[in-house]
Amino acid sequence: MSPAAAWCAKHRLRFLLPALFLAPVLYFLLSPPSSPPFFGLPASGELPPSGSRLIWAQRRLVEWRPCGWWQTAPVPAPSRRNGYVRIDCYGGLNQLRRDLCDGIGVARLLNATMVLPRFEVAAYWNESSGFADVFDVDYFIEQTRGYVEIVKEIPAEIASREPFKVDCSKRKGQFDYVESVLPVLLEHQYISLTPSVNQRRDRNPSYAKASYCQGCYNALRLNKKVESKAIELLQTIPKPFVSLHLRFEPDMVAYSRCAYTDLSSKSLDSIEAARGEGRKVLTGDAARLWRNRGKCPLTPSETAFILQALGIPTSTNIYLAAGDGLMELEGFTSVYKNMYTKSSLLTHEDFERMHGNTKAALDYYVSVNSDAYIATFFGNMDKMVTAMRTMQGLQKTLVLSRRAFANYTAAGLAGEQLANAMWDAHREEYIRGKGSALPEHCFCEFRL
Repeated sequence: MSPAAAWCAKHRLRFLLPALFLAPVLYFLLSPPSSPPFFGLPASGELPPSGSRLIWAQRRLVEWRPCGWWQTAPVPAPSRRNGYVRIDCYGGLNQLRRDLCDGIGVARLLNATMVLPRFEVAAYWNESSGFADVFDVDYFIEQTRGYVEIVKEIPAEIASREPFKVDCSKRKGQFDYVESVLPVLLEHQYISLTPSVNQRRDRNPSYAKASYCQGCYNALRLNKKVESKAIELLQTIPKPFVSLHLRFEPDMVAYSRCAYTDLSSKSLDSIEAARGEGRKVLTGDAARLWRNRGKCPLTPSETAFILQALGIPTSTNIYLAAGDGLMELEGFTSVYKNMYTKSSLLTHEDFERMHGNTKAALDYYVSVNSDAYIATFFGNMDKMVTAMRTMQGLQKTLVLSRRAFANYTAAGLAGEQLANAMWDAHREEYIRGKGSALPEHCFCEFRL
C-alpha cells in the first residue's frame, strides 16, 4: 500500500462522519419548499393518483397574460380636444365598471377630455354612491395620463349647463362612435354618454384599445377607505381559501326562463314573484335547447357536486362572494361546511353602513386576492375578477361549465359517471387556458 493510500485509510472516519451528518442538513436547506397539498403541483405533467384528483394540480399548456403591446408608451393624443364627455354608468358595481372601461376607450377614440364619470343612483341595487366613494380618483387620473385626459372640473361656462345626453346602450351592428357621436360632441362641446354594451372594440384603432386596457386594468383601484376595509376582511378569512361567486338569486333564475322542479316552495314563490311579464318559463324542445346551451344557473347543490368532482376537498375554506337573496344555500353548506361571508366576518355596524357598491367592492377585492377563484356564471364581476387575477399572474381561476353539466345530465349521466365527465370537461378547459374564459383583447395566450 502506498503512503498516500495508507494515510487515507487511517483518516477516513474523520471525513466520513461529518459528511454523513451534513447530508440531511444540506438536503433540507437546498430542497424547494413544499406547497400545501390543496394548491400543490405534481413534479411533472402526470395525473394525480386515482381518488385524489385536483383541478389545480393539472399542469397547464396555455395561460392568459396581459399583452405587451398596450403596456408600452401610448400614441400621443392630439393637443386640441374635441370637447368634454362624461360617462354615465348604470347598475351594480361591476356593470358600472364595465361601462366606465368602455367609456375610457370611447373618450380616446373621440379625442375628448373625460370628466369624472357619474354613477347613476339605482334603487334596485340599494345604491347611492359615486365614483369617488369607491375608486381612487387621483390614481385614476395619473395612471391614464398620456392615454386619455381626465379632469375633476371643467370650465365654468360649460359646467353651468347640463351635458347633451347621448345614449348608445341599445345600439348594435355596425354602430360607429366617430360617425354617430363625434358630430354631436363637436356641436355641443359637452356630452354625457352611455356606451353600447354590444360595441365591437376589435374594430377600434390600437390607441383606443390601449386606452381601454390601460384605464380598465391599470388605473382603477379602490380608494384608501374601501381598500382598508377590504384588507381587514381578507385577513379574517382562514387560509388557504377559495372565493366562490355563486349565482342563484330569484331575479336571475326568473330572467333565465329556466324551470326547476326540485326547489323548495319558498324558492319557487320567490322566483315567481320576480318573474314579471315577458319572463315566462320555457317548455318542451325550446327549454331543452336553452338548458343544453348552458343558459340555466347552477343550483348550490349542483355547484357542490361539481366542486367535489374537481377534487376540491369538502374541508376547504370557502368565501362566498355573493349578494343577498341566495336560494337553496343549504344544498351547498351541507357539503362544504367551512363557508364564510362578509356579513358573518364584519361587524354588524360596518355591514349596515355600507352601500351596495361598497359591499360588491369587498367581494371583488377578496376574490382577486384569493388563493383560487371559481365562478358559476361569467357575468360582469367574473370578467373583472378573472382579468385582474390574470394581470397578477394568478391562474387558479375557473368558470364552471353549465353547458357541460346540462348536456351530460340530459344524456342520463349521474353519480360517478357524471363526476368523471365533469372532471374531464373542466380539466380540458383548465389545461388549455379556456377555464378562465378571457376573450378580452387586452390579454394574449402564451403556450407553456
